[in-house]
Amino acid sequence: MVEVVIGADPPPRLDKALSRDVPEKAGLSRSRLARLIAEGRVRRNGEPVTSQKTRVRAGEHYRIHLPPSTESHITPEAISLDVLHEDDDLIVINKPAGMVVHPAPGSPSGTLVNALLHHFGGRLSGVGGKARPGIVHRIDKDTSGLLVAAKTDIAHQGLADQFARHTAERRYLAVVHGVPDAADPRLRGVKGVRFEPGNVLTITSGLARHKTDRQRQAVLFGSGRHAVTRARVVRRFGTPPAAALLECWLETGRTHQIRVHLAHVGHGLIGDPVYGGRRRLPERAVGRKAAGAALAFPRQALHAAVLGFAHPVSGKALRFEAPMPADMAGLIEALEG
Repeated sequence: MVEVVIGADPPPRLDKALSRDVPEKAGLSRSRLARLIAEGRVRRNGEPVTSQKTRVRAGEHYRIHLPPSTESHITPEAISLDVLHEDDDLIVINKPAGMVVHPAPGSPSGTLVNALLHHFGGRLSGVGGKARPGIVHRIDKDTSGLLVAAKTDIAHQGLADQFARHTAERRYLAVVHGVPDAADPRLRGVKGVRFEPGNVLTITSGLARHKTDRQRQAVLFGSGRHAVTRARVVRRFGTPPAAALLECWLETGRTHQIRVHLAHVGHGLIGDPVYGGRRRLPERAVGRKAAGAALAFPRQALHAAVLGFAHPVSGKALRFEAPMPADMAGLIEALEG
């Protein structure tokens, strides 16, 4: 249980007032406080208060009854990890392509969570729930690159807040069909597309599950979860250019966001089995060997290359870079050849 006394000049809403005055060591974010209020776990004078908008007064006393922590049912597994940083609060991992982040139907073991539980001797933040202990954000199974996981609840809340506010830096490298360019008249007619200074492609839409294929996301306008992706061309391949290496960065972080947004504008990722289809690069532009390498590439050519955030306890700015994995480097070498 956490006790909170509302200080002077409180914000008018209960969730905001509690967020301001709750002890820092409790590690309770405003979003989690909102859930606890809705669940009837916040009490004033012994009575539950269930509306976030309840007006508060200075000096009022609230008790927050936290749900009991539950043990994860996931089995620790001795799986090797590429650790870029570790301290008492968090760990930063360079995840290989092919590793699922947390157990799910069809992937009950061999996941990053299984590996982390073994690495930490079973100690991970429980905020993500029994199925996802320590996991603050995800990348797809066949996307390689950087992830941060939390060891403590305070670290988890602090990191989750940064991802929710979109203040964490996430940059990806992607190899795509075609070359997005502001001079391309086709792109001017694609809804949700604009170019910013520096030939930065910006895609804005809603995203939601596809109506008929639950494994896919669909681009929507006027509904769905708001999503913004930016990308710039790093390198062009072929004569005339038929493929490109892009640097992509996220204003939001939705499921499959980069993959579905780039497919929407006609520049799907090479190797993407869900959004890319069996699209081929023209041999006359890149050569037979490169076209074959692109067609045979076994996963979406996407790598989470940069991750930056403020340490949730110390406040220190942290930024990490993961080198391009060997398979993507080989693909680029073939395209350059």
